[in-house]
Amino acid sequence: MSDAAILVVEDNADHRELTLAALRECCDPGKVVAVADGTEALDYLLGRGEYKGRDLRKQPRVVLLDLKLTRVHGLEVLKAMRANPSTQAVPVVMLSASTEKAELDSCYEAGANSVVRKSTSYDEMRRKMRQVHDFWLTVNESNRASRV
Repeated sequence: MSDAAILVVEDNADHRELTLAALRECCDPGKVVAVADGTEALDYLLGRGEYKGRDLRKQPRVVLLDLKLTRVHGLEVLKAMRANPSTQAVPVVMLSASTEKAELDSCYEAGANSVVRKSTSYDEMRRKMRQVHDFWLTVNESNRASRV
């Protein structure tokens, strides 16, 4: 079981694959874990279900979290992360196609570190994912809860 430097949480298979393809260009694919919904994200982060036994001391350096997830909404995943001592300090970048100010503000109010607008252009998505990777994995000093 791989420890993720980046956890991608995206329920849309096409968006997930675009994000992963963009990240593969700038980082070790072995350090990226992708899950398809909020329930699976919480299972990974909290060591439940198929991830039972995962070392919770090794949290991702950053979580890329889709806002509008099925099963468990992205904001609920974020709130659960912030409420749990093992994940409360893990940086979270919300991914959203929304342009609604109130919706984006709710991400910050729930504890997001950043909000990035999704793109349908692969070139723009590559640029954004490289910037996210470069900042969170090479520029930003990781906190002790996310030292992979």
